[in-house]
Amino acid sequence: MKSGEWFKKGSEALEKYKYVLLVILVGAALLLWPAEEKRENVQTGEAPEEPFRVEEMERKLENALSRVEGAGNVTVVLTLQGGPRQILAQDGSVQEGEGRVEKETHTILLSRGSGYEEPAVLQQLGPVYQGALVVSSGGNDPQVKLALYEAVSALTGLRADQISICKGK
Repeated sequence: MKSGEWFKKGSEALEKYKYVLLVILVGAALLLWPAEEKRENVQTGEAPEEPFRVEEMERKLENALSRVEGAGNVTVVLTLQGGPRQILAQDGSVQEGEGRVEKETHTILLSRGSGYEEPAVLQQLGPVYQGALVVSSGGNDPQVKLALYEAVSALTGLRADQISICKGK
């Protein structure tokens, strides 16, 4: 076969399969295109979580508790035993030999594509409160005091002995 025949057959095949080749070239270009990493979870559409701030929780409690009938002006102070945390999925192995035991653990990572990996979160735990101080202008009324105890306990998980309610000015 002469080179002219090869060229003719090649140009006929190119004309016949031009759209298939175009799709393959576009796909290859998209695979090689660098992807931008984003910290938000695009797959579930969730916005990134804001960090926990104890001052913000205190303000929310103050706003809610000041609406309790008879409470009046309310100030709240919270103390934390521990902040919010995540429990991560881990894989481990134990090797025994020559009178000693070696433990090895690895955090499991989830691939989100484009080389982006993040740890697999098993559980998201909220903050652990240690105590609460509530200063209320209606804090000497037993009914108001009980309502404030119940509200603070429901919102923070604290027991009554961890909550102090005082009468304010």
